[in-house]
Amino acid sequence: METLIAAKEKLNEKGFLDIETPNINYVEEILRLKKEKNAVLLAHYYQIDEIQEIADFVGDSLALAQQAAKTDADMIVFAGVHFMAETAKILNPTKKVLLPDLLAGCSLADSCPPEEFSAFKAKYPNHVVVTYINCSAEIKALSDYVCTSSNARKIIDAIPKDQPIIFAPDRNLGDYLNKETGREMLLWDGACMVHEAFSMEKLIDLYKEHPDAELIAHPESEAHMLKVAKYIGSTSGLLNHVRNSDKNKFIVATEAGILFQMMQENPDKEIIPAPAKEDNTCACSECAYMKMNTLKKLYLCLKHELPDIEVDAELCQKAIVPIQRMLEISK
Repeated sequence: METLIAAKEKLNEKGFLDIETPNINYVEEILRLKKEKNAVLLAHYYQIDEIQEIADFVGDSLALAQQAAKTDADMIVFAGVHFMAETAKILNPTKKVLLPDLLAGCSLADSCPPEEFSAFKAKYPNHVVVTYINCSAEIKALSDYVCTSSNARKIIDAIPKDQPIIFAPDRNLGDYLNKETGREMLLWDGACMVHEAFSMEKLIDLYKEHPDAELIAHPESEAHMLKVAKYIGSTSGLLNHVRNSDKNKFIVATEAGILFQMMQENPDKEIIPAPAKEDNTCACSECAYMKMNTLKKLYLCLKHELPDIEVDAELCQKAIVPIQRMLEISK
């Protein structure tokens, strides 16, 4: 994180982040610059509504990685967090990959420091390593397979049942997958602060108000939340479930950014965010990192082609192997 802070300070010195931009229609300028520079704008479902509305493609981690792998654009602008843009760079080492705010990190990725994980891995030389895509390039380079919540079951099922596995960094997703697959994967003790922020006490009160609602949850959530959920799935899985369900009311336990797309697709259904433990303005769970990207930052990023993501060439060569395995199995 220190390197990201240093990079941001460097950009501030050049005036790229704090420059005054009066009377600018950011949407028009972003669309103009995108066309002028043959850039593709990829956005995660957890981004602010305004960014999702103008993105070329909005998706979950798997879909975004697949889009990054096949794009013919000269430049990739990633409205997401650092590990996502880093993955796009690994898949496109010769292309410029931009991230509107370099400090848009990930609590889950931060919970798995490369040096500590390397030492942990060395204790279990007979294990293969499956890592959730929410991790750094260094962790991916230490992995045999990468997965997302959309394809984790498929990746794990592709590995012989007698092969011991280390799963990192999300202990909640790993525990859920152990129960689903019957495996006994060795789990790294990491977690996403957003998906551990849901309040069971407040959820019970909310359910009393809406007894006809169906609780759906992302598998990064804690076990007690998953135990009461009627459906558990990835970001895209949750969207598909609501779209295809006969139910008309849902309580959704994942990052609140998904609600925009969910309500767009289901205007006649009632979508309620699961309550967070801490009081906040929306009474839901939001990722502060995901919300760091704004239209202004996106405009400046396209205009100046900074901040750009760089990944060491040798690290790229190592990290791309487990990513390509994932993409091949996920076809």
